Order: sequence, then structure tokens, then C-alpha cells
Amino acid sequence: MAHFTKATSVKDWLNQRLAVEKVEKVMASEYWIPKNINFLWAMGMILAVTFGLLTISGIFLLMYYQPSVDTAFYSVNYTIMREVDFGWLWRHVHGVAASVVFLVIYIHMFTGIYYGSYKKGREMIWISGMLLFVTFSAEAFSGYMLPWGQMSYWAGMVITNIFSLGSLHLDGLVEWIRGDYVPAQAFLNRFFMLHVFLLPLAIMGLIGLHFAALRIPHVNNQDGEEIDFDVEAKKYLDGDTKGSKVMRFANDFLSKDLMVVGFFLIFFFYLVFWHYGFALDPVNFDPADGLKTPAHIYPEWYFLWSYEILRPFPVDIGLVAFGFAQVIFMLLPWLDRSENTVPANRRGKFAIWFWVMLVDMVVLTAMGKLPPEGIFSTIGLIASLLFIAMWIILPFITKNEKKV
Repeated sequence: MAHFTKATSVKDWLNQRLAVEKVEKVMASEYWIPKNINFLWAMGMILAVTFGLLTISGIFLLMYYQPSVDTAFYSVNYTIMREVDFGWLWRHVHGVAASVVFLVIYIHMFTGIYYGSYKKGREMIWISGMLLFVTFSAEAFSGYMLPWGQMSYWAGMVITNIFSLGSLHLDGLVEWIRGDYVPAQAFLNRFFMLHVFLLPLAIMGLIGLHFAALRIPHVNNQDGEEIDFDVEAKKYLDGDTKGSKVMRFANDFLSKDLMVVGFFLIFFFYLVFWHYGFALDPVNFDPADGLKTPAHIYPEWYFLWSYEILRPFPVDIGLVAFGFAQVIFMLLPWLDRSENTVPANRRGKFAIWFWVMLVDMVVLTAMGKLPPEGIFSTIGLIASLLFIAMWIILPFITKNEKKV
């Protein structure tokens, strides 16, 4: 048994039993961050804050939401929006945060790609991050079902139909997921449970894994410089804070993080109070009606790029392309064959690949919101084929890349 002495303070009592000082050093005061990084490295903290806003606003909404196909729509659009004091505010916060969180995720993801933060030694950082992206996507989709409006119902119908896997006709699997032949009470119950309980738990666990994965290889830097963190940390602890290439996470880097978070919150609440409409689909202000199909069914903007990859092809080919798009980012550490861990602008052909991929995803997102007809259908097909081709050629353009 460990040796315990009489505690001199509450902190000392906790320290003897929970090693709080050691945890604080590992996670904060002796967790070392490179100095040569920019504001884009604050996106992780912004994501944590946004998840906190989603959780708090979700708790308040949960107090008045009724998970019933007969009352869900009115509990959201009448009770919460009109009868509950500041209910409209909590709904706006939740809706805007659910949309903005994906904007920050995409910035965070493409920052990692640009600076090579998925390279050898950092694969688990990338994998845990992509698992978080998938789980956040499932959380967003399940939450989109809960208002039980027209787009909630029909988006649920379309997305669950994907699990029939085209010509395999796995209709039994679709019915099992829905709990019925069509989205109904069992469907709403299941997605309510996923949204408020199971998926938030998964997200919190994956956030812990993501932070843990950062601890050993440490954070990458914007110059791609190989830093001996033990040597630089010793310099810092010996008093050479200016000469050291690293700084403490708390409170050195954290203060910079919080400054960026402050600017983000100004932008966020500007959207909440004055431009919240982009996060609330007007079609979803009509109650769900299984006998009235909307003229154009589409998901939220953050799913449009992958939705557009599904649409231009015949059913089976479209499903293969859609599945390809869902998993391919996860494989990036192995598809990029170069040993260079430097910014994309110093990597020749990879820099071209990066910017073409980014523009292509923007085009796919724009086309996904438009009806699949005429020139829009052609552009969507070309952009989808380009997306697939870009990932196929990636190993070849990086394999013979010169060492930088």
C-alpha cells in the first residue's frame, strides 16, 4: 500500500490520493508547445468551447423538448421558441453552434493536411481526429431529426435508405435502423437516444483520446522543424525562456488560445443574434408529412460535398463513391508517401494537390445544394470524378517527392 502522511492542505490531501500535481504537469504546465505556430493552432480549443456551448444549450432545450411524433415539432417551434423565456436564444445558440462547429472542424482538418500533422508518429492524432469528425457528423444528423419538420423527416428517409446498399436490397436492415417501414415514433426515439446520450459520450471519449494522442509526439509547428522537446523544455525550466523553442501549454499557449477564442465568440454571438437563419432550414418550419415530398431534398451544408459525390452516378456506383469519400481521409497518413513534414507550399506537387482538393470540395458543397439538373449536374459529376482521381494519384505524386 502507498505511504500516506498527514495532509497540510486540501490540495496535499488530494495530491496524495489522485496525484493532481503530476496530472497538472503532464497535461498543462509541463506540456510543451512549439513557439513557431499561428492562430490556426487554436482551432482545437475553439472546438472544445463550441462543444461546451452545444452541451449547455442542449441541456436547456432538453428540459422542454418532447420526443413524440405528435408533439416534437410544436415543442420546438411553439413551446421553446414562443413560451419559454429565452428559449429562442438557446435554440439559436444550439443551431448556430451545430453549424459553426463543422466550419471549425474543416479549418482544423485542412490545417493539419497543409502542415503535415498526420505524418509518422502522429497517425493516432489524425485517426482520433477523423473519428471525432465521423461522430460529430452522426451527432449532427441525429439532432437534425429531432425537430420533426419536413426536411428532418425526408432527410431521415433518404439517408437511412442508403443502408439498403442499392441492388443488394437490404431493406430489412433499413427497417431495423428505423424500427418501422418508414420514419415514425421508433425512429424518433432511437435518434433522440443517440443524440442526447450515446453519441455525446462517444465524443467525450474521443476528445480524451485525441488529447492523449498529442502528448507523446507533441504538436506540429508551422515550419515543419524537428524539435527536441526534452532539450528545449530543460532550457525553459532553467530560465532560458527566450532561447527555448517551446512554451508551456498553461498558461503561455493557453493565453493565446483564449484570445483567439474571444474573437471567435464575438463572431459566434453576432451570428446567434443577427444571422442565425443560415442554421435553420425554412423547409423544416413545416411539420413532417410523409405524404408530401419536398421539391428538393438536401442535407445541411457540411454534408453537401459527400452528398454530391453520391448523386451523379447510378445507384451502386454512387454508393461506392460515397463510401470511398467517407473513409479516404482516414487513410491519408499512408497515402501520402513523402517523408517531408513541412508546409504544403514547400512540397511542390503536393501543394497543387492540396489547393485543387480544397477548391473541389467547395465546388461539391455548392453543387450539392442545387437541383441536379442541366449544367449543375455536369459540374457535380466532374467535381466528383476529380475528387476520386485526386486521392488515387496522391501516392504517386508524393512517392518520389524530394527531401526538403
